[in-house]
Amino acid sequence: MPAPRISFEFFPPQTLDASFRLWETVRMLAPLGPEFVSVTYGAGGTTRKLTHEAVEAIGANYGLNVAAHLTCVDASRAETLAVAHSYAEAGVTEIVALRGDPPRGEGRFAPRPDGFASSVELVEALAATGRFRIRVGAYPEAHPDAPDMAANVAWLKRKIEAGASSAITQFFFEAESFFRFRDACERAGIDAPIIPGILPIISWSGARRFAERCGARVPEWLERAFATAARDGREDLLATALATELCDDLLRGGVEDLHFYTLNRPHLTRDICFALGIAPEVSLQNVA
Repeated sequence: MPAPRISFEFFPPQTLDASFRLWETVRMLAPLGPEFVSVTYGAGGTTRKLTHEAVEAIGANYGLNVAAHLTCVDASRAETLAVAHSYAEAGVTEIVALRGDPPRGEGRFAPRPDGFASSVELVEALAATGRFRIRVGAYPEAHPDAPDMAANVAWLKRKIEAGASSAITQFFFEAESFFRFRDACERAGIDAPIIPGILPIISWSGARRFAERCGARVPEWLERAFATAARDGREDLLATALATELCDDLLRGGVEDLHFYTLNRPHLTRDICFALGIAPEVSLQNVA
């Protein structure tokens, strides 16, 4: 079985310590030869400037194909497209177009009157520029704002029809969740690549909170496994084994691409990639 194509998600630093973590993460994972890396926005677009700076620095210093996140939150259409065009001028040709999370303290997303009302509108506008390859998000389990899985599939189809070329899923804990979603998308006529998102579990309590917020189902067996591992001090060993097994199940089911949510903590992601047979391509020890 050939090694998969891989990609990584980073987030922009807001403190000096976080900056060191980001660059250590990039330095450690870049030699694995990712197809692309993405850089997130904070909730409510709070890291817009930091995201732009991180995207440019990663591309310039490491030669990686960087996809910048862009959201509909707290900006006019003109402001959002100005950010997009500034990416293009900096040589960034890939965008992950998302609706985005509401600003902290606000329960639900509410578009500005002069802003994009949805990710579909954002994708349409970006596609009309002709300057970008557009990736979008997908939910293999129920989105918190969606009534059911059928709505998730229908919304993804609208985004693909609007001009997106591929989708990256929210994380999940069991391969069957992805396969059910992939099959439903195929039945709906979606033929664009759907890349599964993998979350190496650096902290079980943190992963549990993420899952509750985004609607990812937490299996009971996983709760029990981490409770046992915590007593034995073997959480990292368990996390590596579970993520590697999940990736292996996906690859055996026909998946060719994996997208890792690194949380700017590279060690588990690196170990999982090694276990999957992904070897470093070059050494970047001397890259500034």
